[in-house]
Amino acid sequence: MKKKLIIGITGASGVIYGIRALEILRATGNVETHLVLSPSAARTIAEETDYDTAQVRALADTLYSYRDIGAAVSSGSFKTEGMLIAPCSVKTLSGIASCFDDDLIVRAADVQLKERRRVVLLFRETPLHAGHIELMAQATRNGAIVMPPVPAFYHRPQTLDNVVSQTVGRALDLFGIDAGIVKRWQGTDATRLKGRRTQEGDDS
Repeated sequence: MKKKLIIGITGASGVIYGIRALEILRATGNVETHLVLSPSAARTIAEETDYDTAQVRALADTLYSYRDIGAAVSSGSFKTEGMLIAPCSVKTLSGIASCFDDDLIVRAADVQLKERRRVVLLFRETPLHAGHIELMAQATRNGAIVMPPVPAFYHRPQTLDNVVSQTVGRALDLFGIDAGIVKRWQGTDATRLKGRRTQEGDDS
């Protein structure tokens, strides 16, 4: 049977992360995606990408209304691998931290947490004030994983697409889903490193 993963896309900047997650999971063919798209996300999609909302919706296997708190994903009896919220807005983080389930994204996340399933939040805000940090701490205490989409550079990205895909791939790793797109660190060759240090006069 296919794994099931809930994807939430909020109106924060960085909707491409959620879109790329849907594209990658569709390409794998072994993960069934359940999408909740906030109204604000639709505007951000138009502002930040060349996709339209209909195209993004079509990437998911199942789509739910943001206000439908009676949807399948609102119940713990609906078994999934968990939920990825990419990007996660301050408003959504606040709802998850305080269990304020007034929309389906927050409700679905709260349900996953109570069932002790994985919830990964690509919290997209910077710089941070103390309120943001407290919310991240409380969401973490509730069981969520806060994963700000901080780019890695060890894989020598050549394009913005490389950065986005690597970040999404690492987020999917947290659900035990290896989409074959992550360039993984293999360690530093000790001989090469020692030679470089010797050239620089460092014998340590």
